[in-house]
Amino acid sequence: MPPAFPERAAWGTAQSLRAWQQQALEAYFGTDGQQPGPRDFLTVATPGAGKTTFALRLARELIERRIVAAITIVCPTEHLKRQWAESAARVGIRINPEYQNGDGPVGKDFHGVAVTYATVAARPALHRNRTESRKSLVIFDEVHHAGDGLSWGDAVREAFEPATRRLALSGTPFRTDINPIPFVRYEEGPDGIKRSQADYTYGYGPALADGVVRPVIFLAYAGEMRWRTRAGDEITATLGEPLTQDQTAQAWRAALDPKGDWIKQVIAAADRRLTELRRAIPDAGGLVIATDHEAARAYAKMLRAVTGQGATIVLSDDPTASKKIKAFSETEDRWMVAVRMVSEGVDIPRLAVGVYATSTSTPLFFAQAIGRFVRARKRGETASVFLPSVPTLMGHAAELEEERDHVLDRPVREDGLDDDLLAEANRRQDNPDVGEELAFETVEASATFDRVLYDGGEFGMQAQPGSAEEEEFLGIPGLLEPEQVTQLLRKRQADQIANERRRKTGDPRADRTAAEDLHALRKELNGLVNAWNHRTGQPQGVIHSQLRTACGGPAVPQASAEEIRQRISKIREWAAKRA
Repeated sequence: MPPAFPERAAWGTAQSLRAWQQQALEAYFGTDGQQPGPRDFLTVATPGAGKTTFALRLARELIERRIVAAITIVCPTEHLKRQWAESAARVGIRINPEYQNGDGPVGKDFHGVAVTYATVAARPALHRNRTESRKSLVIFDEVHHAGDGLSWGDAVREAFEPATRRLALSGTPFRTDINPIPFVRYEEGPDGIKRSQADYTYGYGPALADGVVRPVIFLAYAGEMRWRTRAGDEITATLGEPLTQDQTAQAWRAALDPKGDWIKQVIAAADRRLTELRRAIPDAGGLVIATDHEAARAYAKMLRAVTGQGATIVLSDDPTASKKIKAFSETEDRWMVAVRMVSEGVDIPRLAVGVYATSTSTPLFFAQAIGRFVRARKRGETASVFLPSVPTLMGHAAELEEERDHVLDRPVREDGLDDDLLAEANRRQDNPDVGEELAFETVEASATFDRVLYDGGEFGMQAQPGSAEEEEFLGIPGLLEPEQVTQLLRKRQADQIANERRRKTGDPRADRTAAEDLHALRKELNGLVNAWNHRTGQPQGVIHSQLRTACGGPAVPQASAEEIRQRISKIREWAAKRA
């Protein structure tokens, strides 16, 4: 585990802390520990870093200094209330997680309560009275939820404006809207845009270097999709290739459809990966994040067929959901299938394999979902997440280590049109990338192993499920240091390229015609250029021009198979160097 410095915490109640937690406390109380601390403090720390431990350590210090006498913890979900109460009890802080708006004064047996943002929004005046009656510390867990619409933000501001101290916590502070988050400081940058300002930040990159979180290996799967529209037309498209927005949405939806083979093949591959990880992490568990209840139940049936064991199903409207999550976290069962319930805050440290089988693709949701798999219990553990080869998700995966702030203002284009805002306004918020109006029936959906994304780089080449090439990546050991992951991925990619070249030295018509081979190479190159465009922001035409400059030869339509192979190798070389 990462270094702890109890000797640096001589003031107050000494307790072993991670280095970042100690630094955050020093940012609050000063290096000598004698400062009273600010009224508002925003701590941004990557999921799995230990925000709860830091917050409770700070709460103990404030209580023992008699700066505050009561605590209110505001959470996004009912399950998190109980999770906070259990963690607080372990450090001697008694929190009532069952408090409701009609319960009246808090009993003397408790230091405070845990409530949801929705509970506060229902009766903000009640919570304001509680806050005014005693010197209170308010802890906002995942504070960006306080910006979920003006009603929630206004209610939080009214209820907790009188608080003596306010501690805001977030692993993903950015939002896609422009609603200001209460009690968060915004400052205008040189570009005239206001952004949220954290008082202490601990990102995924530093946490990975400290061994606090696991390296995340993303395994992307493409594939051939065929579907029938409402008009009866059959359309075929390949996931992972450049497509229009509508084509991508429909191909993505076909991939996740339980009627097709794509999701079955990906779930089977994920279970093989879980088996490999359990050699080093015996209790490692897997999580399939589904879009809706019907799909979740279908995926659970697939898992039973693959593993011979049942999977825990957690649905958002299930009153026993919290108990199921807790029970799963305490067992060695292999799989859980959930709809949103574990997208944020829920602590199941043994989760090590994920299948991103949802069409929700906002950066906030993606970051929260991946946060379920990054918590490390001992150094060297790795996590693996399987996802569709969709440009939006590939971009989120490549940007995992980027630290983002909440942008309150947006630049306005001179023509008065903002493409991002327009797209957001026309997008369904509960299912932003797959429109219900695009009704169709999945005819066929098959998976192809596309590539691995890790630390901003891409590794591997397309391969069929069950092939030796796919197994090379599914069999990556479960205990590796981050730099060892990179070295191993580079080696396996090099081996795969070498094997491909050896096959190419034979008769090119042995398995397919030269025209078919050239077509496949063009598709592969276009997919890589699309991914590079998403990572670098360079237009695809510019990338193709750079490849021609580096490798020589004519434009892609006139290039030979060997010339296209050279460009494929070159762009993969760029990706490896960037990693």
